[in-house]
Amino acid sequence: MNAHRLGTGRLPALVLLGMAALLTGTVGAVTIVSNRATQPPPPPKPLDVGVAAHFAELALACLHREYPNKIAHVMNSDADARPPRELTPAFYGCYDWHSAVHGHWLLVRLIRMYPGAPFEANARAALAQSLTPANIAGEVAYLQGDGRDAFERPYGLAWLLRLAAELREWNDEQGRTWLAALTPLENAAAAQLKGWLPQLTYPIRSGEHNQTALSFGLVWDWATVAGDEEMRSLLTTKANQFYLPDKRCPLAFEPSGTDFLSPCLAEADFMRRVLDQKAFSHWLSAFLPGLVGSDPARWLMPAVVTDRNDPKLAHLDGLNLSRAWMLEGIASALAEGDRRRGVLLTVAALHREAGLPAVVGAPYVGSHWLGTYAVYLTSRAGINAGRGSAQSPAPAAARAGT
Repeated sequence: MNAHRLGTGRLPALVLLGMAALLTGTVGAVTIVSNRATQPPPPPKPLDVGVAAHFAELALACLHREYPNKIAHVMNSDADARPPRELTPAFYGCYDWHSAVHGHWLLVRLIRMYPGAPFEANARAALAQSLTPANIAGEVAYLQGDGRDAFERPYGLAWLLRLAAELREWNDEQGRTWLAALTPLENAAAAQLKGWLPQLTYPIRSGEHNQTALSFGLVWDWATVAGDEEMRSLLTTKANQFYLPDKRCPLAFEPSGTDFLSPCLAEADFMRRVLDQKAFSHWLSAFLPGLVGSDPARWLMPAVVTDRNDPKLAHLDGLNLSRAWMLEGIASALAEGDRRRGVLLTVAALHREAGLPAVVGAPYVGSHWLGTYAVYLTSRAGINAGRGSAQSPAPAAARAGT
């Protein structure tokens, strides 16, 4: 069996089944409320610390696993024919660079949410192994090499900035040490994006890595935390240029066969960051005009995955997770009594129900990245960004692992 087709594990089948049941339990009684278009479903249950530990293990299992590895590498000479650990010494695991980056974000996020959890010591050790001044210097040298202006742009660079934002919001001595080490790469990534945005004539509306809307949202959250008004200004200009005139987004055309992002929902999830509540509500009425009065069970159905050993087809598990967090983000920007919230949150719950159990026991082609999407969703990372806290809603005893 090929290495990239191995599962996550050594976890016994009964443990996997138990985790799947816990994850399904975070959704609530979706089927009971699916036809009540104006009534939001019950809020999801808090993420169990045991499931959080499983997500942490997914990252720990891949951060320093060099192979299999899919690199996008511009070579300038024979000297560039080197293994991933030498090319990008901090972020060489997890199958590809961007997954290694957001795997580090996952661990920082979970340590902040669950201080004292059983996985904390191993998570800190893994982060300390990666986030050293020498490793980050190697990353900066690689990013600034000839012909690499487009390296991991925008998706990987956006996740790098999201990692930096998570560290910036964390009041932790070791976290501050890691942020200091990461700062040169943070600055280089921001500079790459600032040089690119004025040159970008059109949005990229794909459902994969090149999409601009998802990355714009991640970078916006970083700029908010970092206080980078130049970046926010650039993104606001692009929001007005690319997205503000849009109407009637064709959700019926989604998904494409290998999407892990929704072009329509990602755009709305970005615009709710840029516009105030009144302006966003008005914009959304024209952008998704069919929300009011829709049957949530039919308005947007979860994607169906046929082969989780296929790295491209497995993208659709991520689509269900990202749709869920985008729908929740859009709903969070509307007034409490807005009838559209019921549809949005019910459809989000249906996608949670489809997406979260798929993370448990996923083959490596999925497990190396789906944990991040599960944590981003369940921790409401896109909604809470910039508020200075990642505290879990779980009881303190659960966070301590007791």
